[in-house]
Amino acid sequence: MNRALGAAAIMAVLASGCASRGAVHRLQSELDRLRTEMSELRSAQDTTSRDVTRARNDLAALDARLAEAQAGARSVAEEIARLSARADAAAATIGETRTRVEQLAAPTPARPSVPAEALHPAPAAERRGEPEQAYAAALATFRAREHGQAVLDFLDFITKYPKHPLAANAQYWIGEAYYVQRDYRQALVEFQKVLEHGERKAADALLKVGLCYVNLRDTSHARQAWMRVINEHPRTDAADKARAFLRSYAARHR
Repeated sequence: MNRALGAAAIMAVLASGCASRGAVHRLQSELDRLRTEMSELRSAQDTTSRDVTRARNDLAALDARLAEAQAGARSVAEEIARLSARADAAAATIGETRTRVEQLAAPTPARPSVPAEALHPAPAAERRGEPEQAYAAALATFRAREHGQAVLDFLDFITKYPKHPLAANAQYWIGEAYYVQRDYRQALVEFQKVLEHGERKAADALLKVGLCYVNLRDTSHARQAWMRVINEHPRTDAADKARAFLRSYAARHR
């Protein structure tokens, strides 16, 4: 198109009768300069387009790496929670076994008070075994992954035997049932109720309170819960785990 314009301009000059070789040469030089500038502009535009495309690709790659890092962090947190749940379950089983051994080795304890609605109480030997059997049955239901029924069974146990030494454990497993179903808000409520039953399971419950807060993206309250474990129950396994969790989060947020 530029050549056609140049030729048309030259023809116009010639037709006017005012053309000279010098004028034609100047026009041709001007056209060459314009062509060169247009070529440079196109080259610059191509370069800019390539830079923009490269920048977009780099940004997309950074977004992908960020998403991968976030997914990795979530995976680590979930793995910590799963390992903690398994460790807690093992610790609870050991504690329950120790309790049963101590109960068998100790003198015959005083019989629990008979509920007012019991019109025909069972023999004394049977009554002594009822709470432990009910608790063991509820725990077996939990381990069979029937978490909804396990919650009902543990609630029934607490209602019947609110002062029994295993009442705190029953409340703890209610919290655990909600936790494994990832209902962290309700699990938090249930683990906090464990503290109402005294010190028996308080350290383990506070540790899980912290993990509930982690899953609710509230690391400030999680750290507070773990500090309570360390300060109030410093020589427990839960305190050791709380220290490990605090070190892990401190290293991650440096």
